[in-house]
Amino acid sequence: MKFGIQFFPDVSPEQKQADQYWRECLHLTSLADEFGYTHIRTVEHHFVSYGGYSPNPHVFLAAAAMQTKNARLITGAVLPIFNNPLKIAGEIGMLDAISGGRLECGFARAFLPHEFDGFGRTLDESKARFSEGLEQVQQLLEKENVSSDGKFHSFKNITVTPRTVQRPRPPIWIAALITPTSFEFAGKMGFNIMAIPLTGGKMNELIEIYRHAWQDAGHKGKGQVMLAHHMFCHEDRERAYEISRDPLNRYLESIVASASPWLTGSNSVDYPGYDKIIEQLSKETFESQVEKGAAFVGTPDDINEQISAYIELTGGFEIASLQINFNDLSVEHAESSMRLFGKKVIPNFVET
Repeated sequence: MKFGIQFFPDVSPEQKQADQYWRECLHLTSLADEFGYTHIRTVEHHFVSYGGYSPNPHVFLAAAAMQTKNARLITGAVLPIFNNPLKIAGEIGMLDAISGGRLECGFARAFLPHEFDGFGRTLDESKARFSEGLEQVQQLLEKENVSSDGKFHSFKNITVTPRTVQRPRPPIWIAALITPTSFEFAGKMGFNIMAIPLTGGKMNELIEIYRHAWQDAGHKGKGQVMLAHHMFCHEDRERAYEISRDPLNRYLESIVASASPWLTGSNSVDYPGYDKIIEQLSKETFESQVEKGAAFVGTPDDINEQISAYIELTGGFEIASLQINFNDLSVEHAESSMRLFGKKVIPNFVET
């Protein structure tokens, strides 16, 4: 099993200015190779404190590439609905070159209504724009002289430069929450899947759907599953809880606040049941996240047990992407946690 670091800004300027936030992230990134973390990952979101400091993950990952030699760089994830596929493909080629072929490309549909409003997009076009954009980016990465007559973007005889170092293209990841069709789609297409077990849910069943779709489509192996977890490791359990409880609760409040339009009238056939998902999220707390295995918190021994239990619960997954500096958790605490986890947890799960 592999472990990486996910940076998901969910702070306002009043809590932490952007220059301080990203400076801290780059400092933590510089420790990744030394302590066995195999990837660095960040998100695309817009306009508000929940993710808004990261409107373009490629920008941060280019800087992260300069702080690492081995760690993979993962977009978690780019949103095709708000981007031109020609620009996405070009940025991928550039970042893959800068990093020496270490980029992995995550894509998501987006789900926050305020982002759709800001970009002048309708929620009901989400699936169509995602499918078209993803297909066009894949074609642009794999082929030259590409033409596409899409509903939303069209182009003729285009060869995007620079070409990627990895051939035919970097690995592709599909981001999902708890929608079975998303897991099935990723498996059928031969893409990796990245998910977030915030609400607990039946992750074992979703992973099984992905594995079956992968195998039924005739792909080799069984695919790769990446799950995102909050993590805080400390030699003293009570201190671990004391330090991380409020920042994690504020993170949960932040995502619910950003997604609250689903509770006050937003609806779409492309997002069935999202009001229920956000309603469930509004009930989540630090304690429930730890209990469900969505957050790994405690001593190294505690976390070793938590990870082992979650592997058993889900039937196994390949990669854990850890949020280590969530909300306004100090960089000193995040670094101490990261070092301790790297020394006393990661070695127990690395294949020898």
